[in-house]
Amino acid sequence: QVQLVESGGGLVQPGGSLRLSCAASGGSVYTFSRNVMRWYRQAPGKERESVAGINIGAGTTNYADSVKGRFILSRDNAKKTMSLQMNSLKPEDTAIYYCNILGLWGDVWGQGTQVTVSS
Repeated sequence: QVQLVESGGGLVQPGGSLRLSCAASGGSVYTFSRNVMRWYRQAPGKERESVAGINIGAGTTNYADSVKGRFILSRDNAKKTMSLQMNSLKPEDTAIYYCNILGLWGDVWGQGTQVTVSS
């Protein structure tokens, strides 16, 4: 059974940086590339929104307009991990960040990690 575990959340001041990681387990490294992974976030009182996504096989990425130029998505196929480097963080980036994988491995979500941007 595929599972996703997020890490790297925390409290950071405005303008600071954080790096989130999402580790996948339970699936073969040989089929990891047959999926798309994505970070979503949900702030209090708001709907969950897509932040950034990556086609694992092709390595192509896409970003929400609100994070373009500040967030960078990467993956390590051998380790079955995806990372989100978040720079120039703003208070409006505060949310629970969720990792998702969609494709050959099904539709699986992580438990979420809290990111708080505050002085």
